[in-house]
Formats: sequence, structure tokens, C-alpha cells
Amino acid sequence: MAGSLHWRELTKIRNIGITIVVPRKTMASPSAPRVSAGFLSRIGSRHTSSVLRRAPIRATFSTTAQQCKRKTKDNNKKRGVSSLYGSGPREHLSMSDVPLPKPREFKPKIPVDDSHGLWGFFPEPGKTIWTPKETEEHGRAWTVEELRKKSWEDLHSLWWVCCKERNMLATSKAELKRGKLGFGERELEARDEEVMRTMRAVKHALTERYYTWQDAVDVAMSDPEIDMQAEDGQVYKPGAYEEDLDDAQESRTEASTETVVEAETVKPDKELSR
Repeated sequence: MAGSLHWRELTKIRNIGITIVVPRKTMASPSAPRVSAGFLSRIGSRHTSSVLRRAPIRATFSTTAQQCKRKTKDNNKKRGVSSLYGSGPREHLSMSDVPLPKPREFKPKIPVDDSHGLWGFFPEPGKTIWTPKETEEHGRAWTVEELRKKSWEDLHSLWWVCCKERNMLATSKAELKRGKLGFGERELEARDEEVMRTMRAVKHALTERYYTWQDAVDVAMSDPEIDMQAEDGQVYKPGAYEEDLDDAQESRTEASTETVVEAETVKPDKELSR
């Protein structure tokens, strides 16, 4: 037939990259449909235009620069660069001879009161922590025998000096842990132990004084000449024998003065008789 092809006569039709495979059973059947030649030509023209549109355009030369071939085998750009040892790359680069910029030495000046109370938590104003050698420079603890001779005001002042020292040592320990410095803990513990011994000695001396005061109060309560509840504030009220002793002492002093006066009057009479 004109303008069409029969399936019997068609085994493979190749038209610009299109292949139509027809099974033999279909080709042998007398009632098989026929494909027109115009339909096949339209399919071929569409496929050809789409292939031409998708085809990449290649230039006759390459505009991409070749990668720099390094001497290292693993192509690691940071091979040989160490921030620990300050070593640079092994190869000479374009910026190797250019000096690196240095950071600016800038420290903001903030006005701070050196006599502020918070500096008591630090060793010195402007210094956060002591060195181990500076921490070891301390004396021994106070003993109980030495503190027994101190007044209440001295013991009170020494107690708060020890509290202030312990606060400073606690701040130093926290700073060591925060910075992970790894040194100074043994020196801080030794200094803190000496401070704690002094504080225990202060408490011991004050406890002894308290017990002594309690014993004195018990003795005074049993003494008839002491009135602990006197309204006029005169606690000690001596008895009659105390007044007799005072009178006897006054008479003795008067007698001694009279004998001295008589002796002085007798001396010039003897000198005149001579």
C-alpha cells in the first residue's frame, strides 16, 4: 500500500536513532495494523531536534587552568604547616616574602578603685593569683599560749584576718580549676591548713576564757559581799571587817607620821647642846 508499511514486511526500522522491534507473532497475523510512513517521519524529526538541542557545545581549547602539582603525594594543602612549632609550608609561595601583620597592642584602660572591697578576694589589686613560690612564703600558725595574752579586740581582728585569707585562697583554687593550670594546689592547701590552725587556736583561747568567766560568776553568786543584781551598778559591797581594816591602817599611818615629826624636832636640840 502506498504511504504505509505492513508489519510482515517490517522486522526492524531504524530512523535517526529510533529502533522499532516487532514480534514475529504480530508480523504473521493478517489483521495486524499498519504504520504510516508520515507518522514515522514526524517521530524521527522530533527526536532529531531534541538531540540537537541537548548536545553540549565544546570549544577547541580549554579555558580552565591546570591544578598546581604539589610535591606531596596526598595533595594536603596544610602539609608541613604547624602552629605549635611555627613552621610554614615547605614550598615557596607568592606570599612567603611578605611580612605578616602583627596584632595591635591595645589594652583598654578602665578606671578601677584599688581600695575596693572586692580586691580582698585576690592576693593583690590587679593580680588574680599568686605563683607557687609566692604562696609558700608564709609564717607558722599562732599557738594557744600566745593567744592567751591577747585582748578581745586582738583576737577579734585576727579571726577576721583569717577569714579574709581563706576567702582569697578559695578564689585562687577556683581560678586554678577554671584555667586548668595544673599547679599550685599543694601550696594553697598548705597555706590554708596554717590559717585553719590559727582559727582553731583562737576558738580554743576564747573557750577557755568563757569557762573561766562562768566559774567566776558561780563563785560571785555564793559570795555575800557581791550583789550580781545591784541596781546602782555597785556589785562589790565590802563588809564591816573591811572597814575596820581600813581604820587600823589609817591609824598606823598617822602614828608613823607623828614619830617622824618628833625625830626631826629632837635633832636640833642635840646639836645646840654640843
